[in-house]
Amino acid sequence: MEKLAGQNKKKSFREPGTDSTYLIKTENLSKIYPIGLTTLTALDNINLAFVKGDFAGLVGPSGSGKTTLLNILGSLDSPTTGSAVVMGKKVETLTHREAAGLRNHHIGFIFQTFNLLPVYSVYENVEFPLLLQNFSSSGRKKLVMDALEWVGLADRAFSKPLQLSGGQSQRVAIARAIVKNPELVLADEPTANLDAENSRNIMDTMARLNENLKTTFIFATHDEKVMRYLKRIITLNDGRVAKDERAAGEGT
Repeated sequence: MEKLAGQNKKKSFREPGTDSTYLIKTENLSKIYPIGLTTLTALDNINLAFVKGDFAGLVGPSGSGKTTLLNILGSLDSPTTGSAVVMGKKVETLTHREAAGLRNHHIGFIFQTFNLLPVYSVYENVEFPLLLQNFSSSGRKKLVMDALEWVGLADRAFSKPLQLSGGQSQRVAIARAIVKNPELVLADEPTANLDAENSRNIMDTMARLNENLKTTFIFATHDEKVMRYLKRIITLNDGRVAKDERAAGEGT
C-alpha cells in the first residue's frame, strides 16, 4: 500500500490564513430547510474539529442530522449559517467548480448502496475518479491495481458488479474511494446492506487504511458493528451534538 500512497502527490489546497491544526473544523454550523410555510432545522449550531488520522463516527437515530453533516463536510452541500472549513477551504464560499475540485482530489466517498456502475468492470469503476485527474493510462493502471490488491480483489478486476457479492461490491467501493489516496474518506452507512462477517471484513480494511496511511475516516452510522471500531463517537440528537467521546477503537 506504500506504493499506492506514493503515487498521487498533491499540492496544498489550503487557503492562506486558515488554521492548519485541523483537517476539518465547523463553527456554529446550522442547516435549515424550508418546508412550505415553515422550516426544518437539520443541524443546529454544530461545533466540531477533526485532525488527520481521526477514525470517527457520527451516530444517532434516523433524522438526527448525520448524513446532512457528512454531505456538508464532503462539499456536496453547504451550511445555511456558520462555517465548515475542510482542508483549509470554507465550504460555504466555494463555487461549484471549486467544490468539485476539493472532492475530486482530496475526498473519497463510500455509500451504503455501493453506487457501482453496472455496465462497467470492477477495474473501470475504480478507475473512474482518476479520469478526472491528470494521470497517464499506465499511471491509472498502477493505482487501480494497487487499490484492488489492497482490498483483496485484484483477481476480480474485469468482473462486472452483478457478478460480485455484497461484501465484494463494498470492497470495490472502498477501492474506488482510496484509489486517489485522499486525505479524507466519508462513509455513509457503509455496512447497512452487509451481514456480520462482511461488515467485519469491510471495517478491518478501513481500519488498516487508517492505521497505515493515516487516512481520516468519518462515518455516518447507527450500526453497532461499526461503532465497535471507532476511535471517536459523536452522538447527534435532533441536529445537535449530544456527546463527543473517545472510544477504544479496538475492532473487537
